[in-house]
Amino acid sequence: MPRVAVLLPTTTYRATDFVEAAEATGIDLVVVSDRRQLLADQMGDRFVLADLSDAGAAADAIVGAGPFDAIVAPDDTGVLAGAIAAEALGLPHNPPSAVAATRNKVALRRALRDHVAQPAYQVLERGSDVGAIAAELGFPVVVKPLSRSGSQGVIRADDEAGVRRAERRIRMILAKCGVNPNEPLLVERFVTGPEVAVEGILVGGELTVLAVFDKPDPLDGPFFEETIYVSPSRLHPEVVSAVTDLVTRAAAGLGLVTGPVHAEVRVSRGVPVLIELAARPIGGHCGRALRFGLLGTSLEEVLLRAATGGRIDRAAPGAIGALMLPIPASGRLVSVQGIDEAAAIPNVDGVEVVVPIGERIEAVPDGDRYLGFAFAAADDPGDVEAALRAVMGTVRVEIDPAGRRS
Repeated sequence: MPRVAVLLPTTTYRATDFVEAAEATGIDLVVVSDRRQLLADQMGDRFVLADLSDAGAAADAIVGAGPFDAIVAPDDTGVLAGAIAAEALGLPHNPPSAVAATRNKVALRRALRDHVAQPAYQVLERGSDVGAIAAELGFPVVVKPLSRSGSQGVIRADDEAGVRRAERRIRMILAKCGVNPNEPLLVERFVTGPEVAVEGILVGGELTVLAVFDKPDPLDGPFFEETIYVSPSRLHPEVVSAVTDLVTRAAAGLGLVTGPVHAEVRVSRGVPVLIELAARPIGGHCGRALRFGLLGTSLEEVLLRAATGGRIDRAAPGAIGALMLPIPASGRLVSVQGIDEAAAIPNVDGVEVVVPIGERIEAVPDGDRYLGFAFAAADDPGDVEAALRAVMGTVRVEIDPAGRRS
């Protein structure tokens, strides 16, 4: 029975999904996490406590808990520790330097400078003139923190006054998150056009594309909260092919050779432009929308099988989609209504709220999470999108703007 370490920060939604996938695939699963959680009691001696934010120390803890046949890191927090540990154990791995580049937006841009089309950019150091930098790039621009994810702190600005406001707000967000507010920021020229997400797995440097998702809601700013994902993409097949070719070249340019890849790509006037590339699968619960093979196996099963040399099933026939239920405003979550009605909408597979009632929540760009998720499947992508939009119109959220955590 293959023994696999899966690195799961306590903030992940994936713990139960991986435990179930391991049981389905006959894998001896060891969970590595940064804090004890309910799963620790279930796993017993197959739970390893490690600070995943300290990649070197976490890698040492993983090596000490070995041997393993594979290491899987499905969240950003653990990808570097996983790469370091796999290298030390002689397992298939991505070079730690390549993984580190995916965790830093400037490092990613620099590493891929000669490999793929990317937005024009400059680095904003504390004390530099953001207005001058943005004017040189050409408005509109997007300003991003280097250390955050999930659209947190990502703001579009259309003029000099707007870009100065964006810098001030981002630095306030960083301070609120306990991050150095003086860290460099990334300023990019805004890329027009629709955005798609590409999900794939690398084996021996060869990329197998699992899905290409359309994002039918325009992501034009000023903030960039994602809502609906639908696959297969309805873009022209030649455009989809160009998108997947871009992601393949980007992964190779970084030196990634194994494991999951998740990319965000804009299609500007028919030309794909790389926005993000991560050495992990799709985030949150969105992966639950994906099903593979005739039996409809889960993404987690596919990841575990691929890591241990097993087959990679093709996506199941038909169209699927996921809705990230948006947080409409910052404050204390008072109630969420309409969940049962939403779940009964034709083609909807499930609706789940992941934020407890009474919790303090932050809307984008201040926050980095979602209220919940919904999933849909049908024969046609248009029917999937329609079902998820119906969910958005059915779920009703009450937030107390002045409320604190109860």
